[in-house]
Amino acid sequence: MRVTEDGTATPPVPGSPLADMVLERLTAAYGPAADPERAVAMRAYMKDVAPFLGLTTPVRRALSRTVVEGLPRPDEADCTAVALRCWELPEREYQYFAVDYLRRHVRHCSSGFLPVARHLVTTVPWWDTVDPLAAHVVGALVAADRSLTAEMDEWIGDDDMWLARTALLHQLRYKERTDTARLFDHCLRHSGHRDFFVRKAIGWCLREYARTDPDAVRAFLAREQGRFAPLSVREALRNIGAR
Repeated sequence: MRVTEDGTATPPVPGSPLADMVLERLTAAYGPAADPERAVAMRAYMKDVAPFLGLTTPVRRALSRTVVEGLPRPDEADCTAVALRCWELPEREYQYFAVDYLRRHVRHCSSGFLPVARHLVTTVPWWDTVDPLAAHVVGALVAADRSLTAEMDEWIGDDDMWLARTALLHQLRYKERTDTARLFDHCLRHSGHRDFFVRKAIGWCLREYARTDPDAVRAFLAREQGRFAPLSVREALRNIGAR
């Protein structure tokens, strides 16, 4: 098992004939469709986080359908292998494929997949991969195994802001199943955070929960008045107002 610079172990890539087939098809489909000129613009838009092939979203998704067509349903080892191997490829579109693949098949993964998700969140991190991983992969894992909430309580206090953002956003799709006390506590833990992405995530998760219980969000912000950045408050109340 490899160890990263911060001392975190990198999950091993399991053997997977299915992943072998997926990666072979994937690189054969994506590579010839690359648009170098568009890739430059996409890389600049994403603040140079990674190189791009230059595939637009409609083109990429159409190609992805051909990649997975006729393939069997993956198990957890297959999902792990596909995701980690895509993350090892330099171009961002391969990571987008992995995120979409996990969103589709996360129900076949156990709580043991969470360390893999953590690696994906913290490796070449930016909002374009972190946010869907938080809401659709990590959130799904925690919903299926509530003991993982203890991990979210650790992530919210981590120095890595992308782990904190993931903890804030993991309940984004929970609606009535939201653990409101945990949501509000996580927001308060970072109410004074200086980074834009954390302040934005606070507003986003509160705004999303406000679709379910607007009065609870208004009351929370009124009770904690002055603790949150204007950006967080503005985002949280965007659709419901302060009254």
